[in-house]
Amino acid sequence: MKNYDLLIIGGGAAAFAAAIRADALKARTALVNTGLPLGGTCVNVGCVPSKTLLYAGELLHHAAAGVPGVELAVKNFDFRKVVRSELALVGKLRREKYRKVLGNLKHVTVFHGTARFVSGSEVEVNGVRLRAGKFLIAAGSTADVPPIEGLREAGFVTHIGALRLPRLPRELVIIGAGPVGLEFAQMYSRFGTKVTLLQRGQSILPRTEPALAARLAALLAREGITIRTEAALRRAWKEGGRKHVSYTYGGRAGRASADEILLAAGKTPNTRGLGLAAAGVKLDGRQAVTIDKYFHTSNPRIFAAGDVAAAPLRLEAVAGREGTLAAENALMDARLSIDYNAVPYTVFTDPQLAGVGLTEEEQLAKTGACACRTVSFADVPKAIIMRRTEGLIKMTADPRTRRILGVHILAPNAGEIISGAMFLLSNRNTIDDAAGALPMFPTLSEALKLAALSFTRDIGKLSCCI
Repeated sequence: MKNYDLLIIGGGAAAFAAAIRADALKARTALVNTGLPLGGTCVNVGCVPSKTLLYAGELLHHAAAGVPGVELAVKNFDFRKVVRSELALVGKLRREKYRKVLGNLKHVTVFHGTARFVSGSEVEVNGVRLRAGKFLIAAGSTADVPPIEGLREAGFVTHIGALRLPRLPRELVIIGAGPVGLEFAQMYSRFGTKVTLLQRGQSILPRTEPALAARLAALLAREGITIRTEAALRRAWKEGGRKHVSYTYGGRAGRASADEILLAAGKTPNTRGLGLAAAGVKLDGRQAVTIDKYFHTSNPRIFAAGDVAAAPLRLEAVAGREGTLAAENALMDARLSIDYNAVPYTVFTDPQLAGVGLTEEEQLAKTGACACRTVSFADVPKAIIMRRTEGLIKMTADPRTRRILGVHILAPNAGEIISGAMFLLSNRNTIDDAAGALPMFPTLSEALKLAALSFTRDIGKLSCCI
């Protein structure tokens, strides 16, 4: 039987980060992967391919918009060629960032197969037993299939299939209005597909600031996307070579027909079949591995990170950091953790929606008080120059200490701007610190300073150089 210091189950962001850290510590490490190719969701079927297609959609959209005196025309749009280019880029990054990296890890051995715990110290892979001192579960997650009558018979695609469709659908129904659903809705709409977006909740992106979510919904509707909130799906069926869904919303009956149905209604952690009961590892109601702040499971020898774990955020960069810290905690008996409140998120629509820290509702629930200000990007000089004034920025602060507790942005490149806000929170800065900062003029990141100034000044009466 082969023995290792650390055995990692998974091949995505958390698993790879853990393997790199374990190798640096010269620990004998086994990495067991199945399902998606090495690299997991992000490089294969997540961030890399989806943002590649989103960028293509942005080029199409903004070429048509132009500015006074400049008129651009799209000479040709070849959907199949765009998808082939996307898949080629995925292959390149998989080779460069995962296979080659793995080849440089001298202390890591890769096994391709499904790992199953047979005890708290052993797993079985392809009929072979492997023993380890410590384990890290980083097996990722899989798209949910909602229990809708007839859905499986009618047929559907998940985000994986939607990234490699052989032809552009004329009409597309998307179930779910979280980040994945919204990104694919705008992407395909800009490619020329008629998109209907069905959301069970009262609004899109229910965990963000309501005013920003409402503004984004209005912008997407203006681009021609049909959004139905409070939609209860009743049935799906296939007829005449097309797929159909019936639903109710706001007391009314609705029906949508499409070439494809895309599921974007959440994910389920990949814990089934791992034999976790044999290892004494507990799961929560979502079937995610329960962990403490140091990534320990209920078995002190076993850790978990990434989508498979019951952590607050499900982001690729977060999974990577969790994997790194979990490996160090496992191998060095360290107690490293993440301040999730200072971790930003971004929805890569156009404009992007990004946030870090508490929303107004969360702050009121936590502290009972909130000093909050919302500023329009119509007051940001660079946004005026770009003719992109549709955005909003909202800043929340503690009214007693004036410490900034949350920043939420809807704007072009909001994912870039939010990094500055991340440091405001992690450094425990106040609105006075942000108001006294000297951002470059003209940039969209000036919005952070203007939001801070708005707590004490009427920014509509200030000059650009204030």
